[in-house]
Amino acid sequence: MAVYVSNIVIEQGYDFNASFQLEDTRTNSPLLLDNVSAESQLRKHTGASTSVSFASTISNSEEGIVSISLTAAQSVNLKPGRYVFDVKLISSGAEYKAVEGAALIRGGVTR
Repeated sequence: MAVYVSNIVIEQGYDFNASFQLEDTRTNSPLLLDNVSAESQLRKHTGASTSVSFASTISNSEEGIVSISLTAAQSVNLKPGRYVFDVKLISSGAEYKAVEGAALIRGGVTR
């Protein structure tokens, strides 16, 4: 399975949601995500010891859609700057990286 690369922007102090439609590279059709779970984390860099976990769900298993989100209470604690994230799929004990990219945290003004 190929890794989908996507960069995201998270506004500090606001709810964040993103969805990714994954494709089976052999057939160019949506990746079937039955009996699959997802995990996703955000870190300052790949070797950072601290992380923030996104709420990760399979939004539509037949269309291959996985979604990640943060609440405003989570994003308000993030320092503005560049981060990295990825989304891992877990199926029958096997783990696959499905999405990776950079995340830009933009500082909030209104509180």
